[in-house]
Amino acid sequence: MQVSVESTSALERRMTIGVPVERIETEVNKRLQQTASRAKIPGFRPGKVPMSVIRQRYEAAARQEALGDLIQATFYEAVVAEKLNPAGAPAVEPKVFEKGKDLEYVATFEVFPEFKVAGFDSIEIERPQAEVADADVDNMLDILRKQNTRYENVERAAENDDQLNMDFVGKIDGEVFAGGSAKGTQLVLGSGRMIPGFEEALVGVKAGEERVITPTFPEDYQNLDLAGKTAEFTVTVNSVAAPQLPELNDEFFAQFGVQEGGLEGFRAEVKKNMERELRQAIKTKVKNQVMEGLVSANPIDVPKALIDNEVNRLRVQAVQQFGGNIKPEQLPAEMFQEQAKRRVVLGLIVAEVVKQYELKPDDARVRELIEEMASAYQEPEQVVSWYYKNDEQLNEVRSVVLEEQVVDTVLQQAKVTDKSVSYEEAVKPAEAPQAA
Repeated sequence: MQVSVESTSALERRMTIGVPVERIETEVNKRLQQTASRAKIPGFRPGKVPMSVIRQRYEAAARQEALGDLIQATFYEAVVAEKLNPAGAPAVEPKVFEKGKDLEYVATFEVFPEFKVAGFDSIEIERPQAEVADADVDNMLDILRKQNTRYENVERAAENDDQLNMDFVGKIDGEVFAGGSAKGTQLVLGSGRMIPGFEEALVGVKAGEERVITPTFPEDYQNLDLAGKTAEFTVTVNSVAAPQLPELNDEFFAQFGVQEGGLEGFRAEVKKNMERELRQAIKTKVKNQVMEGLVSANPIDVPKALIDNEVNRLRVQAVQQFGGNIKPEQLPAEMFQEQAKRRVVLGLIVAEVVKQYELKPDDARVRELIEEMASAYQEPEQVVSWYYKNDEQLNEVRSVVLEEQVVDTVLQQAKVTDKSVSYEEAVKPAEAPQAA
């Protein structure tokens, strides 16, 4: 077998492969022999059909099959011999594909980039330092109470934070427009659910009242037919209900799985959950900075084939998340191009860190992470047991731990500055990183 390789770009290779005719004929004859042993042809007993008849009927198909299999086999042999690492399936172009001649074809493909990760000491990390104070727990208790607000009908005029049950009909230039009407809808005044001016105009209404309001749709409204236009809504208020916050009592605590300990027990449980959230938030912010630093310090070319594969994965995820009747391939690739490229870049860099530093998932850290996740459940032991009986889930945790070990490896050399911040600032999501 003859092989020659040409580099047509940083990552693209054009490989010409020649396969001797003798190897081709051996593969063709092998398939014809297999066909002869099972062929059923009128006038001949099974296994007794002359080879000339077999060849006449089946040689073309056998040759086509043999050539296809030989291209696959010889391509694999060639990339191993040439120490190449393809990043996707090759585009194959036959050059000589004739009976009685050597097979010659050209395979064009991309290879994985070869690089060494470096520049850890140039990466700057700002690591948040925070604690859960009593005031933070008080604030969380208020949030939990508001999330469980009940509403009771009142006879007075509506105020902000009251809930209206209402019917409304919207018109523009005297014509009812699509999506502008509803019956029996619930709206909390001040929630910002409706367009600007809608909720404000309903402060002071009473149950049974009809009010005409004229808010204007924002210029950047998603429905361009309505953007910037003033509408007339006729609103009929069915009821006005005032918010009633639940008491901090045993009944309320039980909703969150706290059966004993009263208020102090509940506060302790809430604080424990907040501390877990805080640890995870800090870990995530540090990891994001590390990954951003790795990308900046290690600019690499990435195979288009890998980006295309990642785009397709993101398309499938988007369809699964948002539903609808759309097919993944109908979503424009451009929507996911930057995100896909960043994922591929990070994946290649992280894999190289793992390889260079010979990292393996630390079993103790895997166990610790599983136990921490399980602590949020009422039966943590069962959750831990489930993870260790489920290989797919366990491998996901191992991947997370391995990524944490990559972060730790970088932090040992990076410039790390600790910064004291409040709990709220620490748990606030970081801005999304820029695409690579």
